[in-house]
Amino acid sequence: MLVPLISWMIFGLVIGAIARLLYPGRQDIGLLRTMLLGVVGSFVGGFIVYLFSGGAPIQAAGWIGSMLGAVLVLAVAMRAARSHS
Repeated sequence: MLVPLISWMIFGLVIGAIARLLYPGRQDIGLLRTMLLGVVGSFVGGFIVYLFSGGAPIQAAGWIGSMLGAVLVLAVAMRAARSHS
C-alpha cells in the first residue's frame, strides 16, 4: 500500500514541475502544492481523455494527458488567484 502512494507522489511531483515549466510566468507554490498539482492534473487529464474516448469516468491519464491536465489546473488556479488579489 505504501509503494503506490509513494509512486503517485513522485509522479505528481514530476508532472507538476513540468506543468510549472510549461506555464508562463512565476508561480508561488511550494513542493507539496506542486505535487498535488500533478496528481490532480492527472485525473483532470484522465477525465478529458474519457470525454473524447469513452473510457472509465474517473481514471488517471498517461504522461501527456497528465501534463495537459496539470497545465489546465495551474492556469485555472493562477487566474483565480489573480482575481482575488
